[in-house]
Amino acid sequence: MRWLVGLLLSAGMAMAEGEKAGDFDYYVLALSWSPTWCALEGDAKGAEQCDTDHGWILHGLWPQYERGWPSYCYSQHGNPPRWMTEDMADIMGSSGLAWYQWKKHGRCSGLSAEAYFDAARDAYDAVMRPEVFRKLTDPVKLPASVVEDAFLQANPAWEADMVTITCKSYRIQEARVCLSRDLEPRDCGRDVVQDCTLDDALFDPIR
Repeated sequence: MRWLVGLLLSAGMAMAEGEKAGDFDYYVLALSWSPTWCALEGDAKGAEQCDTDHGWILHGLWPQYERGWPSYCYSQHGNPPRWMTEDMADIMGSSGLAWYQWKKHGRCSGLSAEAYFDAARDAYDAVMRPEVFRKLTDPVKLPASVVEDAFLQANPAWEADMVTITCKSYRIQEARVCLSRDLEPRDCGRDVVQDCTLDDALFDPIR
C-alpha cells in the first residue's frame, strides 16, 4: 500500500481514500491560530468560535505516512455520540470540527472514537503554547520563523524539524507538530516539514 501511495504522490495524483484503519507511521498535531480562521472563514459563517478568546485551537490529530496520509478510512469502531464531540469544543472550537476530524482522520488511527479524542486531548495538553502571542493587542506582521522559534523556546525538548508553521492568504495559519504513534515528538516527514517562508505574515491578536 505504501509503495502505491508514494507512486501516486510522485506522479502528482491526489491521495486515494478509504485506506485501512491503523496503517500509518506517525501523527501530525495541527494547531490553528483561531483569529486567522475567523478572519478567512469563521466570521462569514457566524461561527461561535470567533466570539471567544481562542488562540491556538486543536485543528486535528492526523495519522500520517512518511509521505502522504490516509483519509476516510474504514473502521470497525462506531461513530462518536454527540456528547463526545461537544466535549471537544473547548479545545477545537466546535463539535462540528470534532465530528469532521473523526470522519476524515480519526477513523484512520484504528482507535475507538473515545480513545482517539483522548489521545488528541493528551497531545494538545502536552504542547506548551507560547504565551507571548496572547499578549498581542494589535495585528503585527512578522516572519513565520519567529512563530516557530517561540514554540521551540516554549518546548525545549523539541528540535526544529519537529514543528512546522504554515501560512494561508499571507497570514500565519497553523503550527503542526509531528508525534510518534506513542505521542512523543519526532521529526516530520519531508512533505510536512516545509515551513512558511514569509517574512511579513499577518498575525492577528486574540479577540
